Amino acid sequence: MQTSEPKTTVRIGKLNTLEVLRETEDGFVLKGGGKAGIFLAKSQAPDTCRSGQKLDVFLYPEKDGKVKATCTMPKAQVGECVLLKAINVIRAGAFMDWGGDKDLLVPVSQQATPMTEGRTYVVYLLLDPQQQIIGSSKLHRFLDETAGDMTPGTKVNLLIVGKTDLGYKAVINGTHLGLLFRNEVLQALRPGDKTPGYIKSIREDGKINLSLQLHNDKTRMELGERILAFLERNQGTSTLTDYSPPEAIYKQYGVSKGSYKKALGALYKQRRISLTKNRVSLLTRSSKKSPHK
Repeated sequence: MQTSEPKTTVRIGKLNTLEVLRETEDGFVLKGGGKAGIFLAKSQAPDTCRSGQKLDVFLYPEKDGKVKATCTMPKAQVGECVLLKAINVIRAGAFMDWGGDKDLLVPVSQQATPMTEGRTYVVYLLLDPQQQIIGSSKLHRFLDETAGDMTPGTKVNLLIVGKTDLGYKAVINGTHLGLLFRNEVLQALRPGDKTPGYIKSIREDGKINLSLQLHNDKTRMELGERILAFLERNQGTSTLTDYSPPEAIYKQYGVSKGSYKKALGALYKQRRISLTKNRVSLLTRSSKKSPHK
């Protein structure tokens, strides 16, 4: 008994690797999407495209329910967040430039705040009930705001969404939302910026606090050694004290004022430095006081 060939599963709004079945006058038919296959126009295919070849293609839904393919990738896939510019705002929503054949619609119902033409927004791509690709700036509907199995100290990738009253909201590893408090941010950040960061703590309600620096004993010890090395290179003194502006501390060491103060305090307790309001001084071995005296 002859068995039918298993159907090739395709994912709309995502990158798929599909086999070229045959060439037509206008393009190519790719394996997937039922007996009719998926059409790839010659203008969207590489010059070397041939039957039997496997291609990485992005799949778009069409209004009639059919699916078309392109070898040109847009700026993001369904299930991802991306910074996009609103290029046309109408009553139904805002059209965004996402690098696709057609502009991406963010319906009014999917806008966290009313969008303005010319401004940029971080949006999440999804399929609507009609299986059309749309965007949403209501990220909390699609990303988890509680930590789950995340643990403090874990290094993560952050996508800055925008400012809040407390600091900055950020997408964590493309799946979660967290908060960078203002005192953890020492450089200019804008929506769409990507930066490494860390899970700082998990609040009682499961929400995630973030940091751009790792706070633990190892990093404090490393910072202490950097401070000592700086003092040794500069005749044993520095005017960068725990009274100095946070910006000056960050410029020199790339850390927050709080981290710097803790490192200075540890060095002071170890009797490796002396501190005044205006100066940090390196103590030589002979000048260190014995703790028994």
